[in-house]
Formats: sequence, structure tokens, C-alpha cells
Amino acid sequence: MVNTTEKDSNYQDLDKMSVHELLTNINNEDKSVPLAVERSIPQIEALVKVTVEKMKAGGRTFYIGAGTSGRLGVLDASELPPTYGVPFEWIIGLIAGGDTAIRKAVEFAEDDLEQAWKDMEAYDIDENDVVIGIAASGTTPYVIGGLKTANEKGLVTGCIVCNGGSPIAEIAQYPVEVIVGPEFVTGSTRMKSGTAQKLVLNMFSTAVMIQLGRVKGNKMVDMQLSNHKLVGRGVRIIMDQTGATEEDAAALLEQFGNVRQAIEAYQATH
Repeated sequence: MVNTTEKDSNYQDLDKMSVHELLTNINNEDKSVPLAVERSIPQIEALVKVTVEKMKAGGRTFYIGAGTSGRLGVLDASELPPTYGVPFEWIIGLIAGGDTAIRKAVEFAEDDLEQAWKDMEAYDIDENDVVIGIAASGTTPYVIGGLKTANEKGLVTGCIVCNGGSPIAEIAQYPVEVIVGPEFVTGSTRMKSGTAQKLVLNMFSTAVMIQLGRVKGNKMVDMQLSNHKLVGRGVRIIMDQTGATEEDAAALLEQFGNVRQAIEAYQATH
């Protein structure tokens, strides 16, 4: 394994830098992350395609991870239902140590090889589901155990890691390896590695949702109307897609409670 996430920082004497120097140097390091992600697009594409295939067959996607990686998976999964109007069961984020670990680290939870599969079994997991392990180091036991068992059960497995040739990438059928290099603070993988994982998750889940028909044109026509801002956005989308007046668009949205249905109803009568 090429372990770059634990390499010594490219910068020395951080404690002697001014605030301006700290921010500038962190930003300089961050600029390299999108380029690292770009190099991984073929791997991300393969993972998206197989996930869409499985989800069209009724499968779900599980993110499994620990620490920052696990939290990023939970974050991505939790944002998809309000954004695209999909059931919360479509994409599920699991973190070592359970929901408590979202806010507070649970000691040694990531070292349990058996727990990830136990966590997934609570959801009646089956062969149409996809399991994606998220781990900056590529060595997290919680993720390794979960992916190994998923493979044995015939599920599709993928991963998002930030070291080359890691144990997790070797286990996953569809590995995504984003090699971002040393962190600004040595070993602090919540920084560049976390940013890379967030970018990949954005790309992955957005592409999956679009491929599953949850976007019309470039609009979130299935979003949940959970506040006044989103209701206003819904009205503007209806106006943009149909040419309806603001008053008519608002009335349609109130009637149907869904942007897509409001657009389809208008188009059916005009």
C-alpha cells in the first residue's frame, strides 16, 4: 500500500505561522484536491453505472465508514430525500459506533470486523443492494469486514479511499482511489481526504439520482417542500418549465404538493 495520508506534512513549523500564512497554505493544499478527484472519474463512473443498474432493480445503497468518513456518508445519505424526494431507505449511511458517533467519537468502534454487516442486517439487506466503504486510510476494520461479507453474500461493493493499493480497494469490486497526498496537519484526514470524499460523494449520488430520473432539465422537481424557501423555488421552477404565471404556479403547487406533478398537470391541459 502507498500510504500518503500519514506522510509528513509539506509544511513545517505550523505553530509559528501567522493566521494569514495558515489560511493561505491550507488553501494551497486544498487546490490539489479537485485535480486528484478528476483522475478518479473513470472509477467513479463505473461505480455509478453499476449502482444505477442495481437500484433500478429495487436495490439500495449503503455507505459504511468510521469517523469523518462515516459522517460524510451519513451526511450524503440524509440530504438525498429532501433534495430528490426519494425514500430515506434508498441510500443509507452507517457509521461505526452508531448514531452516537456522528457527534462524538466512539472509542475502538472502527476496529470491529463484524459490526458493519450486523448494522446492515438490520435493514434486511439482499443481493440487489450496493455497499460502499468510505475510509481515507483504506484500512478501517469496520469497513473491511463489511465489504468482505458483502462480497461473500453476492452484493456489489465499492469504496472511496485516499491511499493507493489499500486493503479496502483490493476487496471492493469497484474501488475509487483519490490520492490527495499528505495532509496540512500530518495525518489529519478530515482535511484534504475528507474534502475529496465529499466531492466524490456529491458526484456519485447526484449522478445516480439524475440517472434514476429525479431531475428534469436541471431542476429538482421532486424535492420536498419543507420550508418557505423551497416552496418559492418550486413556484419558480413551475413558472420556468411551463410559462405559467406566479399565481397559477403557486395554485398548482398548493394543489399537488409536488413540482413534477404540478408541471405535468399544467402541460396536460395546455
